[in-house]
Amino acid sequence: MRRVPYLLLTFFLLGVAPLHAQAPRRAAAYEADLIHLSEILGALHYLRPLCGGAEQGQWRVEMQTLIDAAALPGDKRALLVTSFNRGYNSYEQTYRTCTPAARVAIQRFLDEGARLSRDIALRYGN
Repeated sequence: MRRVPYLLLTFFLLGVAPLHAQAPRRAAAYEADLIHLSEILGALHYLRPLCGGAEQGQWRVEMQTLIDAAALPGDKRALLVTSFNRGYNSYEQTYRTCTPAARVAIQRFLDEGARLSRDIALRYGN
């Protein structure tokens, strides 16, 4: 399976105002996409090793890089961490072994994560 360069999103985030710089109670325009991407990274963190993926720990590192680059305040950081954990836990409860359905899910997550990263960078990058 191919490796998706989510670090592209990191470089994008360095050029965008941190989430906490937005008006109080108003989510940044890209926040929903970051939450969704966090959940995808969590699912990949569980599924890829289950199905023999060589990138042990990569998805957790990608998530930490995302959080660090975004310079998130505590509540926003917690929201992304919760989303990552939700993605991980959802698939941990569903799959105990690698199945054809798990492999399909992995491919969909890789494709969706790559699309989200590109879209966020194109829409909100400087």
